[in-house]
Amino acid sequence: MAPSSSWCSAGFRRSRPFLPFLLLLCVLNGGGTFAQSASRKPNIVFILADDYGWNDIGYHGSVIRTPNMDRLAAEGVKLENYYIQPICTPSRSQLMTGRYQIHFGLQHAIIWPPQPSGLPLDEVTLPQRLKEGGYSTHIVGKWHLGFYKEEYKPTNRGFDTFYGFLTGSENHFSHRNAGGMPGFRPGWSGLDLRDQDRPVTDQNGTYSTHLFASKAIEIIAQQDKNKPMFLYLPFQAVHGPLQAPQKYIDKYSHIKDKNRRVYAAMTTAMDEAVGNITDALKQYGLWDNTVLVFSTDNGGQVKVGGNNWPLRGWKGSLWEGGVRGVGFVNSPLIQSKGRTSDALIHISDWFPTLVGLAGGSTNGTKPLDGHDVWEAISEGKPSPRKELLHNIDPLFRTILYLPPHQWGDDTFNTSMHAAIRVGDWKLLTGYPGNGSWMPPPSSDLICEESDDPPGKHLWLFNIREDPEERTDLSKKYPLIVQDLLEKLAGYEKSMVPPFYPPPDPRANPALHGDVWSPWE
Repeated sequence: MAPSSSWCSAGFRRSRPFLPFLLLLCVLNGGGTFAQSASRKPNIVFILADDYGWNDIGYHGSVIRTPNMDRLAAEGVKLENYYIQPICTPSRSQLMTGRYQIHFGLQHAIIWPPQPSGLPLDEVTLPQRLKEGGYSTHIVGKWHLGFYKEEYKPTNRGFDTFYGFLTGSENHFSHRNAGGMPGFRPGWSGLDLRDQDRPVTDQNGTYSTHLFASKAIEIIAQQDKNKPMFLYLPFQAVHGPLQAPQKYIDKYSHIKDKNRRVYAAMTTAMDEAVGNITDALKQYGLWDNTVLVFSTDNGGQVKVGGNNWPLRGWKGSLWEGGVRGVGFVNSPLIQSKGRTSDALIHISDWFPTLVGLAGGSTNGTKPLDGHDVWEAISEGKPSPRKELLHNIDPLFRTILYLPPHQWGDDTFNTSMHAAIRVGDWKLLTGYPGNGSWMPPPSSDLICEESDDPPGKHLWLFNIREDPEERTDLSKKYPLIVQDLLEKLAGYEKSMVPPFYPPPDPRANPALHGDVWSPWE
């Protein structure tokens, strides 16, 4: 951990004979020696964007202006070989547990508002482990890991405080959600904004990004400097519905595509919020001992303004556009700053990495799929991660499927929705999701459709040489295909069945005071 920049701390380390004099000076200067000691556990601020695409941040060449995030990334470490899951709930569950979702049954779709489902209670969460290490733990924003019973709510999963919403999305101004799920659209509507257990009814008209940023700054301002803090800030931005204050939309009047224009406005509002939160950490004396992580939860949704160019596919798919994420880390504690990291990192790695930074232990958890990647981030050492499972989902079915097809010696059912990366090789099976290359709306390029034959359900790519997934090498390298299928088969043996229950009519907010609330 890097030493404090405080001259008091530096003097204390260099000149032990002058201890009484230095202690007096440091007390007169606000006790900086102990408040910023290099041995103190770092504050951790984790900002999670929602549906944020690869081509939606300035340093990837986007037309969207993100000066604060560009600066933080440039001063810290850009994670350019960083992976998340293709949709909301799986990414959040892996962040919270350090485990692949196939190991606790959340590998299919998301948790919909009327579903009696949640992150299993026997899974140890990141805030639980940090809280055990003396951290104050706070979540401001979107939960989306279940709430049908009280036990599943954030304040029962390790967080001291919760200000935000429980479902997957809502109106950014009214904070209401019209709940449903595929095949079940009952026309329900309810408020989904709460402070701890209390519904918040006086923020109708306050934009969610501004609201969550202001609450995060309140927490920072009130933080006890003698206690480490974990602040988890999962914005709803830039998830639909497409909404933003008009002053941000006006900044992008030159963008002809309306969806892209509003999406860009939402992004700029989020970038401003990130800048304000960083300023608050500095203002209140926390920055010198803080690790700030920024991540998206999945690729951009092109149907509502997001963009992943030049990557193939988008949110919901196993193509790179769905699973390769924008991510960066900034901290005075980073040893080698101002660089781009090519280390293979997955969202499940944050659990052991952040617990390790906090001086904690992962003993007592179920077997982790994540790795401690701090040395790869901070010092530029090789990543301990050599492979990652994108997913195996036996319930993901579409009309494009052929009857189950077996490769070679019946190793793995390649009609199943799955993908794995080992080294530079990536294998996809089944129907990975939409595989188009969607260019930025402001460009002269047009959407490129793949020339895959109907029913194709196996692809192999060298991702380092072909990150856009344009050249399928499965026929050229059958032995590599076989090896990766065997690895998929091994993961399949460790998989628990998907848990995807039907909707429960008792979830109707009308039965709970017009508020989305636990119902069992």
